[in-house]
Amino acid sequence: MSNQKNRTGWKLEHSYSKLPSFFYSTQKPVPVKSPEPVIYNQELAQELGLKLDKNDLDVFAGNKLPEGSVPLSMAYAGHQFGYFTILGDGRAVLLGEQITPEGKRFDIQLKGSGRTPYSRGGDGRAVLGPMLREYIISEAMHSMKIPTTRSLAVVTTGEPVYRESVKAGAVLTRVASSHIRVGTFEFAAKKGTKDDVRALADYTIARHFPSLQNDENRYVLLLKEVVQAQASLIALWLLTGFIHGVMNTDNMAISGETIDYGPCAFMDIYDPDTVFSSIDYHGRYAYQRQPKMAVWNLARFSETLLPLLSDHVDQAVQIAKEAIDEFHVLFHEHWMSGMRKKLGLFQEEDQDQALFDDLLNILRENKADYTNTFRALTIERPEDIRLNCSAFDNWYTHWDNRRSNQTPTKDKAMQMMKNANPSVIPRNHRVEDALVAAEDKNDLSIMEKLLHVLKDPYAYSPDQEEYAQLPRPSSCIYRTYCGT
Repeated sequence: MSNQKNRTGWKLEHSYSKLPSFFYSTQKPVPVKSPEPVIYNQELAQELGLKLDKNDLDVFAGNKLPEGSVPLSMAYAGHQFGYFTILGDGRAVLLGEQITPEGKRFDIQLKGSGRTPYSRGGDGRAVLGPMLREYIISEAMHSMKIPTTRSLAVVTTGEPVYRESVKAGAVLTRVASSHIRVGTFEFAAKKGTKDDVRALADYTIARHFPSLQNDENRYVLLLKEVVQAQASLIALWLLTGFIHGVMNTDNMAISGETIDYGPCAFMDIYDPDTVFSSIDYHGRYAYQRQPKMAVWNLARFSETLLPLLSDHVDQAVQIAKEAIDEFHVLFHEHWMSGMRKKLGLFQEEDQDQALFDDLLNILRENKADYTNTFRALTIERPEDIRLNCSAFDNWYTHWDNRRSNQTPTKDKAMQMMKNANPSVIPRNHRVEDALVAAEDKNDLSIMEKLLHVLKDPYAYSPDQEEYAQLPRPSSCIYRTYCGT
């Protein structure tokens, strides 16, 4: 082991490259002109076992490879808004899999690091604003205990990127349990053989579900594990008001982590039909449709596994159908459990569904803020909700009586609510303010302060009061963009 490797802490392995070669292409990052640091996640670096400093900036820009790196870009496919397309990492390079001091394995990927064989005519570059957006949102999701990829660093490249206008180029270093997607399996099934699908499935099991490796029904169990992980994840999205924006099959990670923060956002006013993505013209991925679209994606995943589930097609289809049908049950259980926590209810009762539905209907009819409603209930300031309607007053009385009649004390109920209801979220207007300041004025102070208050969203600290305030009323519909 060299002194350089000892100093920096890199401990890279490359298990993915042991798959059949058509799953990836050997690819180095394309060097950039004059990289400059924007933000570096010191806490995450420590978790990864890295000991980097400003002298290691070139690694995050793609100008220098960390010791032991054998970089590659990954092939995958995907149904994008219902249509199948052969894709691949057109602007991302996997440096390797970092083994942490605790023995955990994480992909280290550069996003925006230049053209790859999958670029399809694109320039392979990324823009500063969207990369900072992914950094902010992914770290906020992590702080809210929602499974997610994370962001290690953002650097500018010193090179322009041409989109609808000239933008500052940037590279994001993304950390993930893996980058295996539903679309990776679709690629294997479409372009490869049954043995290729089996190789990918075996690799996925070994990496994410090792306890299944020796089970004769491991492929059925793999499908069930992925269904379970997605049911839990999508429930957490809805419970926090998160809208992914592009739930294409290439954006569903087999690990159960949230991946690809393009046109995502958190809902302010509660409306199940909320859509933020500028390209989601028909509301395919609206807030309330996310569970249905998860099922649709899982169906595509199950189709790739059919040859492994049974030698008989009809039996394989039935096995897949039964596994996917469990999503609805599992999602409902996770969502109901989450709502009880958000409302401080320890016991399950028959009228729970009606209690939750009544509150959400009141919020929708009165255009109330989703996050701040639960925040006000948590800190017992219902007047902050500002709903001058008898329906809410009646609901509040019923809920308060229910909570007061529980065996656990009201203080314990309040603590459970605090642990389930974020005091702050990455409000869209706050995120935009931070991005505009960083892009247009080279001012990172607004983003740094925002990241600070988002670091512990359940703290209910005084400095979070300001960030819980709603944006000023606007006639403009908020829209987010992929930023590719």
